[in-house]
Amino acid sequence: MSIKTGASAWFQKEIVLTAPSRGFHLVTDEVYKQVPEIRSFTVGMATLFVKHTSASLSLNENCDPDVRTDMEGAINRIVPESWNRDLFCHTMEGDDDMPAHVKSTLIGASIQVPLTNGRFNLGTWQGIYLCEHRDVGGWGHGHNRKIVVTLTGLTG
Repeated sequence: MSIKTGASAWFQKEIVLTAPSRGFHLVTDEVYKQVPEIRSFTVGMATLFVKHTSASLSLNENCDPDVRTDMEGAINRIVPESWNRDLFCHTMEGDDDMPAHVKSTLIGASIQVPLTNGRFNLGTWQGIYLCEHRDVGGWGHGHNRKIVVTLTGLTG
């Protein structure tokens, strides 16, 4: 094992990712496009954090689009929208709102991905997903979701 040398760096940027609809959306290429600074890091870590309570981020299979459909179906079976009427108190924003908060909590608001030689060090079949849990996005925001991307590591 060798110790890498180079300039230690931190970088942070807020980007906007748009989900075309409710569901699980592969956004890896869009993150690269909006954060070209990733290419500057030889070794490090990227943290992505979604600034919303009814969307989440995850890592999952990036090849077969059926996985996206299956993930949406699975999370809807785990947290059905019928619970909004049967179990929840916070119901004024629609049948999909409180279930979306639960889904976001279960999946998570952030992910970390290692950086190696200017790229995400993902497995062959892994990709970054924006998981949109609302039919019409967050309160007044549509499906545009703010993501804070923080990079730390060595550059050069």
